[in-house]
Amino acid sequence: MEEVIAILCAIIGLPWLIMHYVTKWKQAPKITDEDEKLLDEMYNLARRLEARVETVERIVAADNPDFRPAIGHDDYRPTLVKPRTDYRLEGRN
Repeated sequence: MEEVIAILCAIIGLPWLIMHYVTKWKQAPKITDEDEKLLDEMYNLARRLEARVETVERIVAADNPDFRPAIGHDDYRPTLVKPRTDYRLEGRN
């Protein structure tokens, strides 16, 4: 009897499960042409803003030799802060 239940689950249950998720996948919302245009517009805006920031950073770096570029550049190296090792409370010995 247990073999019959296992075979029925494999024959009926597995295809039902697959078809269930296929129909859910087909009903899922898709990106519209308007959404795609908006994403392209936002991408182009981000690229222009990045170019502007890089230009400002080059100008500032030319005026100030100690200037460090913003986080995200390949040559950015954060300064390491030595961790505090003395955790005594102020005023106590």
